[in-house]
Amino acid sequence: MKRFVVVGLGNFGSSVAESLFAQRHEVVAVDMNGEAVDRISPYVSRAAVGDGKSIKTLERLGAKGADAAVISTGDDITASILTTMAMHDIGIREVYVKVISRDHARVMERLGVTETVFPERESALSLGKRMSGSGLLNYVRLGTGFSIQEMGVPESWNGKTLRELELRQRYGVTVVAVHDVLTDQMNASTNPDAKLKESDTLIVAGNDEDLAKAAEVQ
Repeated sequence: MKRFVVVGLGNFGSSVAESLFAQRHEVVAVDMNGEAVDRISPYVSRAAVGDGKSIKTLERLGAKGADAAVISTGDDITASILTTMAMHDIGIREVYVKVISRDHARVMERLGVTETVFPERESALSLGKRMSGSGLLNYVRLGTGFSIQEMGVPESWNGKTLRELELRQRYGVTVVAVHDVLTDQMNASTNPDAKLKESDTLIVAGNDEDLAKAAEVQ
């Protein structure tokens, strides 16, 4: 069991806190809004009204030395900066910060946070991929120009094996898993000689341009 600190209990922060607690981790949730604290209280280990920028407050709540922190302070960029500094001061080295813009992300990256999360942009990118009419079903950005995507099996690939298709050689993409939608079975130990079915989708990783070319196959 790990210990996490979540500062800022809007939709994003609350959802992360609940998810971590549901996975049987210890979660300390902090917000200046008493109503937000009351709402999350049944779903975390400890919830308190307090200032996440305050080292004394964090230490009092038992946050010192936690495995990781999640900071979601909305539009208050200054608060996210000062809270990040406070987390580092009490020995928390893994800090994940929700950001509201690219400039906000750049500032937080300069402070050495583990990762910045831009939910609105990620959702927009994913929606744009799905609306484009390509074979891509889901999209998870891992870095600039690189992602993991789920795509349906094109008609021309149906009945063929991964070995025959040579996707890495032909398109530069790697098949991470095969998902049988009918049975909802995810096979991460892909058999290169198993024939693909119409009900399969492929979880593929690679450069966005290469993935787009693979998704255009009919």
